[in-house]
Amino acid sequence: MRNETHLLNYLNADLIEAGCDEAGRGPLAGPVFAAAVILPKDFHHPLLNDSKKMTEKARETLRPIIEQEAIAWAVEEVSAEEIDTINILNASITGMQRAVRRLTVKPEFLLIDGNRFKPFDGYPYQCIVKGDAKFASIAAASVLAKTYRDEYMRKLATEYPEYGWERNMGYPTKEHVEAIIAHGYTPHHRKSFHLKQLEPTLF
Repeated sequence: MRNETHLLNYLNADLIEAGCDEAGRGPLAGPVFAAAVILPKDFHHPLLNDSKKMTEKARETLRPIIEQEAIAWAVEEVSAEEIDTINILNASITGMQRAVRRLTVKPEFLLIDGNRFKPFDGYPYQCIVKGDAKFASIAAASVLAKTYRDEYMRKLATEYPEYGWERNMGYPTKEHVEAIIAHGYTPHHRKSFHLKQLEPTLF
């Protein structure tokens, strides 16, 4: 069964499925956020899509709808410090696992966006490349992860206004890179992320 944006509503019709996704793998600063969402089998909304293809306004419109209509949902974050310790791939997986554990309804199957995951707590799962453009529950998780992360970065931006995080969300824009060169790193920067522009010039 597909909804109006050609997203599949489920992989297994007879199982309670949770879609899982993360936001913030690429930024130089801030946590990675992950979400897990269990949607009703007949859920559909014309705005729902891969969050990267949606406008900010559409994501903000959908967030309370998803939270209200989902059978269960949870959002977790993994800090920059933890990312530096376990690397961004493991941090993304850890965030999704934490979100699943916080669900008030226990899922019977997990739909994971991407091609990498690690078994935990005996949950059966399937990795789906570009799953946020294929399954409604993963798309919903992508919306929650993205909106919660953006909200967090806007709050951080009030403490560190030089870096423009309310605009770049911690991604390596020209403005952000130049601010790091001028002002240095903050405690929220991922020290393990290196950019060519920030390396000392070798003569």
